[in-house]
Amino acid sequence: MLCGYGHIYNLTDLADLADSFSPEIGGKIVSQGSPKIFEKFLPKNLEVSPKIIIFALVKRIKMKNKFIITLVALLTALLCEAQRTKIDLSGIWQSTLGECRLPGTTDESRLGGARVMEGPTAQLTRLYPFSGKVVYERDIEIGAEQAACILQLRMERTKPSTLWVDGDSIGHIGQLLAPHVYTLPQLKAGKHHLKLEIDNSPESVPSGVHGSHAWTDATQTNWNGILGDFAIYALPHTYIADLQLYPDVDRKEVVARLKIRSDKKTTATVSLSCTPSEGDAKGLEGVTRKVLVPLGETLVEMQLPMGENPRLWSEFHPDLYDITAEVKTKKTSDLLTRRIGMRKLETEGTQFVINGKKTFLRGTHDGCVFPLTGYAPTDVEEWRRVFRIGKQYGLNHFRFHSYTPTEAAFQAADEEGIYLHTELPLWGSITAKTPEQNEFMRNEAFTIFEFLGNHPSFTGFGLGNELRGDVSMMRQWLDDFRAVDGRHLYCMGANNDLGWNGPKDGEDMYITCRVGGGEGFSTHSRTSFSFADADHGGILNWLRPNTVRDFSNVVPLAGKPIVSHETAQFQIYPDYKDIPKYTGVVYPYSLETFRSRLAENGLMGQIDDFHMATGLWAVECYKADMEFCLRTRGFGGFQLLDIKDYTGQGSALVGILDAFMDSKGLVSPEAFRGWNSPVVPLALMPNYCFATDENFEADIAISNYTEGDYSAPLTWRITDVADGRVIASSEIRDLKAPQGDVTVVGHISLPLNGLKRNTQMRLVLKTGEGENYYNVWAYVDAQEKSTSIIEADSLTADVLKALENGQTVLLTPHFASIDGQSVGGLFTPDYWNYAMFKTISENNHKPVSPGTLGMLMNATHPLFRNFPTEGHSDWQWWCIALNSRPLILNSLDKAYLPIIQTVDNVERNHKLGILMEMRVGKGKLLISTTDLSAISVYPEGRAYASAVRAYAASNDFQPQQEVSIGELQTLLYSATAERNIQGVKNLTDYKQQ
Repeated sequence: MLCGYGHIYNLTDLADLADSFSPEIGGKIVSQGSPKIFEKFLPKNLEVSPKIIIFALVKRIKMKNKFIITLVALLTALLCEAQRTKIDLSGIWQSTLGECRLPGTTDESRLGGARVMEGPTAQLTRLYPFSGKVVYERDIEIGAEQAACILQLRMERTKPSTLWVDGDSIGHIGQLLAPHVYTLPQLKAGKHHLKLEIDNSPESVPSGVHGSHAWTDATQTNWNGILGDFAIYALPHTYIADLQLYPDVDRKEVVARLKIRSDKKTTATVSLSCTPSEGDAKGLEGVTRKVLVPLGETLVEMQLPMGENPRLWSEFHPDLYDITAEVKTKKTSDLLTRRIGMRKLETEGTQFVINGKKTFLRGTHDGCVFPLTGYAPTDVEEWRRVFRIGKQYGLNHFRFHSYTPTEAAFQAADEEGIYLHTELPLWGSITAKTPEQNEFMRNEAFTIFEFLGNHPSFTGFGLGNELRGDVSMMRQWLDDFRAVDGRHLYCMGANNDLGWNGPKDGEDMYITCRVGGGEGFSTHSRTSFSFADADHGGILNWLRPNTVRDFSNVVPLAGKPIVSHETAQFQIYPDYKDIPKYTGVVYPYSLETFRSRLAENGLMGQIDDFHMATGLWAVECYKADMEFCLRTRGFGGFQLLDIKDYTGQGSALVGILDAFMDSKGLVSPEAFRGWNSPVVPLALMPNYCFATDENFEADIAISNYTEGDYSAPLTWRITDVADGRVIASSEIRDLKAPQGDVTVVGHISLPLNGLKRNTQMRLVLKTGEGENYYNVWAYVDAQEKSTSIIEADSLTADVLKALENGQTVLLTPHFASIDGQSVGGLFTPDYWNYAMFKTISENNHKPVSPGTLGMLMNATHPLFRNFPTEGHSDWQWWCIALNSRPLILNSLDKAYLPIIQTVDNVERNHKLGILMEMRVGKGKLLISTTDLSAISVYPEGRAYASAVRAYAASNDFQPQQEVSIGELQTLLYSATAERNIQGVKNLTDYKQQ
């Protein structure tokens, strides 16, 4: 049986048809030299490919004369004309581990060894791990049609591979990030045996690859198998081996560079044609030229005009063109189509420019976290889903950390208008001491450019993540890459040397957390850090919050676009309801371990509260970190880490989305876009907290990265959060916000002396489709200390006697006295994850982060009548958080909860509090581990201290938990035993360069 254009025919029937051809008809076929001649001689109702007739003729006709020989030669040549065919290799294969399905991985076929726990909380656990060589074997059938062609076996994505056909070795390919393509020897029609060896052992690649996200089990898993397209392709004997397209927006043309391969010297006609992929299907006028094709390989360059007004590709208009190249000889024809976008990508000073418009990258990091499969998707639809979710949250940019995804990601990004930055599989160093690794990496780069370079979404390329090494060698690599492919912007790596050594000549952009060394935070380009590499965890934790501060100091230091590296690494307490989602090749034993620790301290009932309180606070910190970048004039952009959870390297649950890109219910896409869009209205406020004898002052600015100047009216309103009353509102008309800039368009000055109580307000800015908000607080003068309560800083005999006698005591113990029973004060959620950076800090003799995730409280508690709050940390808690030592409450009754609780990280899971109430004897005790004197320099601090004292003196203060003096003394003076927490190894050197 044979297939022809979707129809199946019996060879015997076709042989009878072939017998009906006379030599006279055959002569006409030969003279006209085209299979279309068959149409004149076939019955009108017979839908059959001329190629099928050829097989019938070859099968039936006896070659006894010159005519027959000529006819067969012609028809054999026509077998491969104009249409590439393929033999699909997907299906069941036999392997040294057992029967499996390809494309796929041994994990997906449930083949491998016993699961290995990389520490109980280090990462997700691979259920069917395997590392080593796996041999896959299967028989295939080569038809006569394919046997007459050049055959190439293609594996879209795999690990280092070796191929044998019928026992003969064909070769070895070691690359990771581009297809493996083997040209097969001439094969006869019939059955053949394929054997493939895929090696994912550590020895199969240079050691610098092992920690990259192209390899490590911490993210995508170090799978063994074959992914994506897996087939043998039949090509004509003169075919297009490569087609690279270089859009020239200024000249309104595309430069096409064709690589043509032929197994004999011939002449050919090369044609280019173009059609918009959507919309007006009218094609543009093509171009044609004749070329001499020598034996082997030849390069042909042609220019294709794109008309007077070519559509330009960008995030706003992802318009695409399909460009088809055709190479025709007298006997063969080959077509190859590639999709491109007309775009002009460049930099201007410190900003990115696309098609003449300044562009701000609103990005996220992608660490190859795909828990169901253990590898990045190979289908366009899944990547389209990922990018569409990103767009819902205002993203226009994805950075692939130390790996490059399959072509499906680029195809989807082309269609969705997403700017992609991809990297070599390296997290380590580049020096002359590793020549094999250097050769490997350079080959990876060149194959990436060859197979993916046409995509307009491919806008950035880097040498890896947080690299060290020989800068001159890195610069030479970039020069070599540009010489081969100038369609992308290049950098030496993301956050090389942790930014300590500043940008280097030869880079188009600088992806970094800081721009060289400097005093304090003066060179930082993100607000959040670990305690290992920035004092006190960075700007957002340590400096009094406002919305005026920005990164303008570092813009001129770089002299090129700065992209803030891995911003917003704020931990969020897990939602353990996600555990059942893990139905694939990895399982979250890490999450189960974290959850089991909660029961030890009676915290199981607070899981949902912990998740929401820490998540809502993290969202506010996300917003602040992103707005730092947005309000910096001349800034290039940011890359979040991450919009979704990162399940490796100690489990960094830092995303507002979970590992499956599903919402955690913390913030809607519409709200998130309010501060993450091409146009963002911004309030520039000196503080979040004001005294009522001050004016609320704020400039209103527009960050405008649309395609043109912005002039839509902006409205603002300030409301009382408690009752919804509008305190003030207005509209700014006739504003002018130039494209690609941050422009102040108005000012608010509001006297606050009309407020007679402590008030939480909300400022809302709205323009066009964008709406942004800010919580603001105003506080009246603090009240005097109450005479009805006893204030003490230690548990003296007099204090204990007062409690026994039924008096009320406010105890604010000295920090030194509770050092072993408490943790340090931290305002922002802990960075990345506690275990890893605890170890890094200790190894580098740096302070260890307090490791907490924010506060949790009941906003309706009587205390907060005088200190308005929501149920989680916010900006008014800054001075309070930093001047507190959360007390470890594990020794108390498991049901006991403090008034103000601090949420601990998932590694320790302490029950923590900064304001606790209890009955001791006949008395009432309020313990505050906040230094009320230290916070009194701020209006919010004075208001909080006053609220604490007022509550202690009020009739509302009626503690229910009874604590004995012995239990109280244990709580305050007996050091708590700590779990031995050791983090996973990080490949970056955190010593200051």
